[in-house]
Amino acid sequence: MDKIAKYRDAILSFFNNYLAETSPMLDSTIEYSILFDKENLNFQLLSSGWRGKHFVFGPLFHFEIKNEKIWMQCNNTEREVVDELMANGINKQDIVLGFLPPYAREHSGFAVA
Repeated sequence: MDKIAKYRDAILSFFNNYLAETSPMLDSTIEYSILFDKENLNFQLLSSGWRGKHFVFGPLFHFEIKNEKIWMQCNNTEREVVDELMANGINKQDIVLGFLPPYAREHSGFAVA
């Protein structure tokens, strides 16, 4: 399996596992969708729906695969996603914490770009 396919499968597996494990705790009035742009290698787990009078819409997670690395752009949960990716065989040096400013990435222990 090539690197891109391995990363794609790891991200999609994470999303599916997250939904399976947390579904009893998730708000039943909110829908969760996995969005995958095959051409640009963008992945999101999106929440949308109504909670009372308030519309809920936004990503829980957003990943990109670029330059043969997984870029974690957004994690709006307390979940330690990078630990789960590494447990699934993703090398720490192939994960970029894109939500960190470039000058801080070198101190993260993960890839810088």
